[in-house]
Amino acid sequence: MAEQKFTHLHVHSHYSLLDGLAKIDELIEKAKATGMDSLALTDHGTMYGVVEFYKKATSAGIKPIIGVETYLVPGSRFDKTAGKSDIRYHLILLAKDKTGYHNLIKLVTKAHLEGFYYKPRIDKEILKEYHEGLIALTACPQGEIPSALLADDIAKAKKLTLEYSKLFGKDNFYLEIMDHPNDLNQVRLNEKIVKLAKETNLPLVATNDVHYLNKEDADVHDVLLCVQTNRTVGEKNRMTMKGEDYSLKPPDEMISAFRNIPEAIESTQKIADMCNLKLELDKIELPHFPLPEDETANSYLKKLCEKGLRKRDFGENLNQAKKQLKFELGVIEKTGFASYFLIVQDVVNWAKNNNIVVGPGRGSAAGSIVSYLLNITNVDPLKYKLLFERFLNPERISMPDIDLDFADIRRNEIVNYVAKKYGADHVAQIITFGTMASRAAIRDTGRALGYTYAFCDQIAKMIPFGFGLKEALEKVPELSQSYDTDDQVKILIDIATKLEGVARHASTHACGIVITKNPIDFYAPRQFAPQDENSIVTQYEMHSIEALGLLKMDFLGLKNLTTIETALNLIEKLRGIKINIDDIPLDDKKTFELFKRVNTVGVFQLESSGMRKYLQKLKPNDLEDIIVMISLYRPGPMDLIPDYIARKHGEKEIKYVHPKLEPILKNTYGITVYQEQLMQIAKDLAGFTMSEADVLRKAVGKKIRKLLEQQADKMIDGMVKNGIDKEIAQKIWDSIEPFAQYGFNRSHATCYALIAYQTAYLKANYPEEFITALMQADQKDLDRINILVDEAKKMGIQVLAPDINESFDNFTLVPASPAGGPPSIRFGLAAIKNVGHNVVAAIVEERKQNGNFQTMAGFLTRLTPQAGKSAIINKKSLENLIRAGAFDALAQRKELLEHLEELLEFSKESQKTKDNGQASLFGEELITNKNQLLFTNGNGNGKRKLLSEEIQWEKDLLGMYISDHPLKNHEGFLKGKIIQIRDLLKEKKDSKVKIAGVIIKITKFITKSGKPMLFVKAEDLTSAIEILVFATILEKNPTIWQEGKVILVEGRLTDKDDQLKILCDNAEEII
Repeated sequence: MAEQKFTHLHVHSHYSLLDGLAKIDELIEKAKATGMDSLALTDHGTMYGVVEFYKKATSAGIKPIIGVETYLVPGSRFDKTAGKSDIRYHLILLAKDKTGYHNLIKLVTKAHLEGFYYKPRIDKEILKEYHEGLIALTACPQGEIPSALLADDIAKAKKLTLEYSKLFGKDNFYLEIMDHPNDLNQVRLNEKIVKLAKETNLPLVATNDVHYLNKEDADVHDVLLCVQTNRTVGEKNRMTMKGEDYSLKPPDEMISAFRNIPEAIESTQKIADMCNLKLELDKIELPHFPLPEDETANSYLKKLCEKGLRKRDFGENLNQAKKQLKFELGVIEKTGFASYFLIVQDVVNWAKNNNIVVGPGRGSAAGSIVSYLLNITNVDPLKYKLLFERFLNPERISMPDIDLDFADIRRNEIVNYVAKKYGADHVAQIITFGTMASRAAIRDTGRALGYTYAFCDQIAKMIPFGFGLKEALEKVPELSQSYDTDDQVKILIDIATKLEGVARHASTHACGIVITKNPIDFYAPRQFAPQDENSIVTQYEMHSIEALGLLKMDFLGLKNLTTIETALNLIEKLRGIKINIDDIPLDDKKTFELFKRVNTVGVFQLESSGMRKYLQKLKPNDLEDIIVMISLYRPGPMDLIPDYIARKHGEKEIKYVHPKLEPILKNTYGITVYQEQLMQIAKDLAGFTMSEADVLRKAVGKKIRKLLEQQADKMIDGMVKNGIDKEIAQKIWDSIEPFAQYGFNRSHATCYALIAYQTAYLKANYPEEFITALMQADQKDLDRINILVDEAKKMGIQVLAPDINESFDNFTLVPASPAGGPPSIRFGLAAIKNVGHNVVAAIVEERKQNGNFQTMAGFLTRLTPQAGKSAIINKKSLENLIRAGAFDALAQRKELLEHLEELLEFSKESQKTKDNGQASLFGEELITNKNQLLFTNGNGNGKRKLLSEEIQWEKDLLGMYISDHPLKNHEGFLKGKIIQIRDLLKEKKDSKVKIAGVIIKITKFITKSGKPMLFVKAEDLTSAIEILVFATILEKNPTIWQEGKVILVEGRLTDKDDQLKILCDNAEEII
């Protein structure tokens, strides 16, 4: 007699979010280890893990059976009435073949897009429409038939059984039983199902409703359920599956458990034998690009490139450009990717034609002259020595990857254009999954266990960022000691370790878009984007989409490009100058002066204090220097920066191991910086083709020992054949291996260096427009606005408080007055705390329709709604507008505030006037009393010096001092005694300095020794700096450390964490 086999057909992975615990790899590994040759995946209501499961199971020699545990409603999926629609049943569906797979996709998609009500729900209408190719199992006690049986409605159960059997066919419908002896409901249910099977002559099937891997994972799974339901393990009447074994039991345990019902075990293998789905993976399927008549994709691509060749200026490189184009077009035709390039160029050119700023390129695509001629990139690959084979290797065909950067606030316009062009059912965004990282796993586990937040937070903070829990235990003594000595910590970490890496939630991929030849539902299920019912995403994440051979494009929204676009619009509006950012000169004197002054706040990639420190020493004088800095300013290669700078300035000799290296490494002063240089070395010194050189690059990058050894032998042999001494050849190879730690993609660095240059160019030549654009992009980030206001001060740009007649929602560039002078930047009204966007919109719209506000009375009257409509401006918003200085041009802040109640009363009277058309007696009374506050512009255009309390109001509501500053009253006293904060960069590290400033932020910290320490941010009229105040200094004068106080500080300069700070030695208050 043949040995009995068993297949698990009801299995949940961690893609049953916060319900299943086991990861795909773990399930497959255990199935293999316990002798199973097939395994199903049936996550709740989704197909998230299907492609990953299929690929990994197939690779492991396990037959993958694709299924879903669906939610089925007895009525209509469209019915979403509270109470009535709460009933839903479980039903397992398994795909026998491609028909079943496609039907499963349709059912899941409709469940989400049409039937979603707390859960994705199908109904019998669509089950009847899409049942072909599917096998159905009755599921757990929450199935429709099990529910009827448990309710002792045998007639209904029998009727449903016959109904399902007729729909799916007798051989495709199974009554499901499980061995959970401690669950009395399940025991009772099993008896009834066995009886029902006999009466209806329908087959039984044994499953285990798998939710975790091993029996001992039950406690961890219980914690996971608590995370899902936001409960603690100690609470009663909560969701739990404890008391039974829902693990992936080995076949022998399942066979033993059902030894009295062997046919239920046999059914699992019968079903497994019927399920023979074959997915075509890695077969590229591009969407159809509409072509002009009588054109093929290849011929049209060639025509567009030839057009681009005439437009681009290659100068003396024209013949080389033609030769390279011929080569690339040949490769593209051979690989069948012409349509891909046509699709990408269409998107980019549409964006540019609609004044959307597009990045000059991203990644290795900039190495292609075809990309350059089609306007996909704006970097000449010949001029910058970029390599096509780094992008598309003719000998190792894989889908090219062209990522596109757009102004972030206009990204949706691109997505909508693509959806309109190819059809909404052919385009979708892509799902992604957030998994529990180590710190999050600790906090989630601790919350579920009922531990205090402070305790869990303390443990979580011991784990360095980027460390897994196992690595942290090995490398953080403090953590391992707590683990060894504290039982609570041990339990916490043991459970959290099993939760680490488990999928916690779904979200939308930041940039991924899929475009398909057939409707998406032919390839992948869809659903509403998490937290956004206006957007649809695929249920397969990006790796699964790529595995299916579908076109995945990355449309990245880059805030820096929005800044560029905004600045260009402001320049055109204020100066009448229209600038094409792609055509600016790359040798602009002002721009390189800005680099040398390291005035790079707001400049893409070059803003950090560490980067500025190196730029100051480097003194860049061409784009090549910026390309190198972007490539080297990363962990690993950063140590090479001082060497590069010294060689550039002739302070260190440049040596080459072999003369043939000089032409390749000359631009980087003998240092191998780029992956493309490595490829060029392999070609010129070892005789590799560029395609072979690309294989070498990948081998070095992936650090696969066996592959590296093969490449080492090949490269050394090649160099020796080319006349290079073997010892020298070995030296060259030895210098290549460490390159894996830092080698950078020159194509990508060049593109990003160009964006850095573009932002620097705008800052150097159009500073007011550029800083305004930066502020608009970061409107909601108060810390960032503080930095930008500081920067504006340093550059001599005036930043003004909000104004009722000049401000809009966001920051505004105010043109120079007729008397002359530069433009200034005005705060937006929405920057004022407790002034909502609806209030601002009403103010701006009224001003747009009827002109500026001349008096407070005019403002209040015009902004007062008619009776029955809700107030536009309430007491709090009016008070805050006053305190922030928005009415300074009409009246004094303090006086307005003193008469706030009268202003509100006048507003009420204005409403009566609007309703009955009569004049307000209240207004006349005010005039009679000679109160000019409402009816005249009585502030002399706001020139009066602000009182100290008025300055503080502004700080409280805007987050910073704008119109005036507390330090101004002490300028005479401080003259000659202090260094201005903006000048501290010129001072040497560890030098003694003395500054004065007003305290704007204090953060308290307890050191490991248990003593208090303060991080104090202080600002003067030029900039701001952080001051570190240790306990010994704090004890000397504890009362002065309060926000708003003006202090004199002596201390030493440090650049700890790459940020300039002062270690305080002494401090006193200035009164």
